[in-house]
Amino acid sequence: MGADQAAELMRALLKEAFILGAPVLLAACVTSFLISLVQTLTSLQDQTLSTVPRLLVVAGLLLAGLPWYLDRLMRYTVGLFSDFHRFVGLT
Repeated sequence: MGADQAAELMRALLKEAFILGAPVLLAACVTSFLISLVQTLTSLQDQTLSTVPRLLVVAGLLLAGLPWYLDRLMRYTVGLFSDFHRFVGLT
């Protein structure tokens, strides 16, 4: 395997990781912002008030998007294994 093939594999891997991780991170950021806004407006500074809703939103999003996540991961894995002969030098 050459350096260009390794770079291609890493690029595809990072792209998939970004596509799979972006919705969860975006939901966590939006939830954190809204909770921080509410805490600032109401002068409540409780740590559990900021952590528990964020965990619930992320867990709910992961459960709701699980079929999409699994489909995306399976397509990536099947594509990787079907092109595996290019990377190990077999024809």
